[in-house]
Amino acid sequence: MFDPKAEAMSRDERAALQRHRLWGLIDRLISVGGVQGERLREAGVTGGADVHLADLHSLPFTVKQDLWDNYPFGMLAVPRDQVVAVHGSSGTRGRPTLVAYTRADLDLWASMCARSLQCAGATADSIVHNAYGYGLFTGGQGIHQGAVALGATVVPMSGGMTDRQVRMLADLRPDILTCTPAYALRLGEAAAEAGVELPYLKAGVFGAEPWSEELRTAIENVLPIKALDIYGLSEIIGPGVATECLEQNGLHVNEDHFIVEAVDPKTGEPVAEGEPGELVFTTPTKQALPLLRYRTGDIASLTHGDCNCGRSLVRMSKIRGRADDMLVIKGVNVYPSEVERVLLGSGRVAPHYQLVVDRREEAAVRMIVACEPAAAAAAFDDPAAQLVQALHEALGLTADVRVLPEGSVPRVEVGKAVRVVTWESGAPPIPGLT
Repeated sequence: MFDPKAEAMSRDERAALQRHRLWGLIDRLISVGGVQGERLREAGVTGGADVHLADLHSLPFTVKQDLWDNYPFGMLAVPRDQVVAVHGSSGTRGRPTLVAYTRADLDLWASMCARSLQCAGATADSIVHNAYGYGLFTGGQGIHQGAVALGATVVPMSGGMTDRQVRMLADLRPDILTCTPAYALRLGEAAAEAGVELPYLKAGVFGAEPWSEELRTAIENVLPIKALDIYGLSEIIGPGVATECLEQNGLHVNEDHFIVEAVDPKTGEPVAEGEPGELVFTTPTKQALPLLRYRTGDIASLTHGDCNCGRSLVRMSKIRGRADDMLVIKGVNVYPSEVERVLLGSGRVAPHYQLVVDRREEAAVRMIVACEPAAAAAAFDDPAAQLVQALHEALGLTADVRVLPEGSVPRVEVGKAVRVVTWESGAPPIPGLT
């Protein structure tokens, strides 16, 4: 079910492989020149042999601004005619980040996504219902090619058309579902509303947005599956960088192709094992756009140790949030995923919520937590007041909790869930808010 030579090798064997590949990457970057090569020269590095894994933390970072400043092809490490595809981020922050791929890069990506599907128990006999979006965004294409590489049957649904999704889930009887976690929740609820049972589903591979253990429970309550997390970003390769296995005890990072570090977001210095830090990736085997110490902005922790599944790869925690997604409300720093954990863990509200940062009065910024009652909400007295207290006790956050009528919070049909909106003027972002 997995490649023992790559996923179960000893730490010493893996370190030797990483060191060899890191040397090759540094030699390539210096030979090509450009932003990364020049920074290496400025750091006194003349070739790969100058660097060992223990020295990695002393090498210069690469950041998203570098990709923007050299848009679209200024950081290529291969001739332009070797580029066979371009993908990129979803552009949720206003502009996409474009990444080029050679044919070998696409093969590597497919292989990594096939590993991810295998983590979920998929085999060549599987049917994979793929409801990630297709197009410039890497989610749909990556999982699709991974399923093909595995020899499985892929159903390329993309996002949206939820009624049709439910019909295909019922008729084609897939055992694997792939989509965003928010959309998995929507599909489960839609199937229940239609009276459709999905007994053939076994596992789901959900990513593209941070999600909590509490949301995992909510998904597994509406779908007969094990809900597994997958991590990736366009700049590194797309989905397939790391994935949970059926043990659900952390995401296995494919270290033979992605060397990962966790650093303090402010200082850039390494953090201790098990401590949350900003993930930094080096991609020694990518061809078109290899990156050295790329700062992702994603916050997670790293832990070594063998897993019961047989993999010895380093495991990363679920993403707590992005360094630039942290909200500051009345002096309290909080990630949206931390609020989700408290809300869903309370049992008082349904797993649909939106955080409204009310900036209409600059001197008195407040957070409105818009949510809906759980099915058993009648058992609780004044759930809003209880959630205000729970958020304050768990996070030190003072929030205005509004438990709205069912259906008030927008559902995701296509793309990522919008968990945070800003209210600066005009009509409220959610009807009924004041």
